[in-house]
Amino acid sequence: MTADRPMQPTLSGAGLILRPFSIQDAPAVQALAGAREVASTTLTIPHPYDDGVAEAWIETHAPGYASGTLASFAIVELASRQLVGAIALSIKSAHERAELGYWIGVPFWNRGYATEAATMVLRFGFGELGLNRIHARHFVRNPSSGRVLQKLGMRYEGRLRRHFRRWGAFEDVEQYGILADVWRPQDTGRGA
Repeated sequence: MTADRPMQPTLSGAGLILRPFSIQDAPAVQALAGAREVASTTLTIPHPYDDGVAEAWIETHAPGYASGTLASFAIVELASRQLVGAIALSIKSAHERAELGYWIGVPFWNRGYATEAATMVLRFGFGELGLNRIHARHFVRNPSSGRVLQKLGMRYEGRLRRHFRRWGAFEDVEQYGILADVWRPQDTGRGA
């Protein structure tokens, strides 16, 4: 992955489009990611979500993709063209691996969007980027994310006790991973 890579692609699925973020997405990002329920289940989303934070975050995406360290996608509902969340691969090229991360806005929870988007991103990571391993972790108190990772075929690799400190409290995290030679694209459907 070099700086002369083509522009980040747009991925299409049954009910979603994954596309690069644009600066015009900033108000929706601020509204959706800024919800306390979303921010509390992630390590890095701030709360409150101040003006300018979304724009600064979006501006990191193109350079990250160009350098081969990041592939961050806006999750967009196909029918309405509404932004519903974000999903990304934080890439370590030297090790041919990436960490998967995502969030979905509260009004769009429990519709299967995380599973569909993550399936598309795994296909992209293994197929287009040639990764060997994709891994993800979630706070133990957010079992919904664990269910998404299980649906992707990821294997549970263990619990890291009191691994992060978020808003003054230590958080246990559960680690999952999948290897390229184990992964099989699945029809995960929606509704999960």
